[in-house]
Amino acid sequence: MRRVEDLVREGFRQLAPCVHGGEVWNVAIETGKDVGDFIDFSSSVNPLGPSEKALGAVRNAFKRLTLYPDSNSTSLGISIASHYGLDRRNVIVGNGSTELIYLFAEVFLNSGETALVPSPSFGEYESAIRKAGGQPKFIPLDSEFQIDAGAFKREMLGAKIVYLCNPNNPTGMLMEHTSVLEIVESALAENVLVFLDEDFIEFVDDERSYSMLGELKRFKNLFVLRTFTKFYGLTGLRVGFGVADGSVIEVLERVKMPWSVNSLGQAAAEAALLDEEHNSETRAVVRAERKFMLGELQKLRGFRVYPADANYVFLNVQGSGLDGAELRVHMLKQGLLIRDCSSFRGLDKFFVRVAIRTHLDNQRLLKAFRDVLSDTI
Repeated sequence: MRRVEDLVREGFRQLAPCVHGGEVWNVAIETGKDVGDFIDFSSSVNPLGPSEKALGAVRNAFKRLTLYPDSNSTSLGISIASHYGLDRRNVIVGNGSTELIYLFAEVFLNSGETALVPSPSFGEYESAIRKAGGQPKFIPLDSEFQIDAGAFKREMLGAKIVYLCNPNNPTGMLMEHTSVLEIVESALAENVLVFLDEDFIEFVDDERSYSMLGELKRFKNLFVLRTFTKFYGLTGLRVGFGVADGSVIEVLERVKMPWSVNSLGQAAAEAALLDEEHNSETRAVVRAERKFMLGELQKLRGFRVYPADANYVFLNVQGSGLDGAELRVHMLKQGLLIRDCSSFRGLDKFFVRVAIRTHLDNQRLLKAFRDVLSDTI
């Protein structure tokens, strides 16, 4: 038999897996410890965890485990549409936002077609493009990690899709709303699709002023991605959704794998969406702790702290005398997991990302940083 590698589809042979935060399972195995022995600052999710109503909905859904899940996530889709003032036909639900990232590329990218991607940004865009046979073209952010709308417009001719992430991952910064509009308008004129990832936007102050969810009628080329992983804390249940013009959603639904969203996830997501008390508390905690963390991190010698609009902070640690991987090792020794960002295209080895967690957790991280820095500077 020929080597298995020779049988792999061309284009997949060099496809590397995307590196993510939230690797606490691997760390536990490597160290021989339990996942509960670590505080995970590498995964940027709700510091309060899921709402009690969502957990109750999971328990109530146990009795339906002998049934296939609703393949169309009908009840959840109706709730999402009602919550955001949309029509049900504008909503698709997926197995986390990741399924929809890959599905969109699979449906709309022909072999060899170009997709524009900011650099640095979430690595699964590149993987999805390459898996579909497309060619990513990376558009660097400026020196302050802001989007350059002009650069995207200059590269628009001949492209099929533009990928944007707002707030961006891993930088945590919002794009100027005028820049987003400028790119989407130019894409519409050039018959280019825009895939806009808003997975972290619920953590943003004045979310409605920055989201593009209300622009679907104006921009038929726009797909907006959301998730229940981050703000709603349903990380292990894998539920995400996208909104777009009905014609876009219809073709995505035709191609999407059946039964991809389990019954427990559908029930939990619907309850979480409607639990405004928990959601309001989450916003208040993240707002207060983000301000606290930014202020305290800026006092540390050797760190450059970037503005934060989401629930995580982006840092350049070069002045500390350590790179991101070395700092990560020091933190692991203290039971803290941070995100070394060297795997992001467009970043060097000196960048890290830390999540906003509860006040006690954040204080523990700050103390650990101070202890390490006192030994290295």
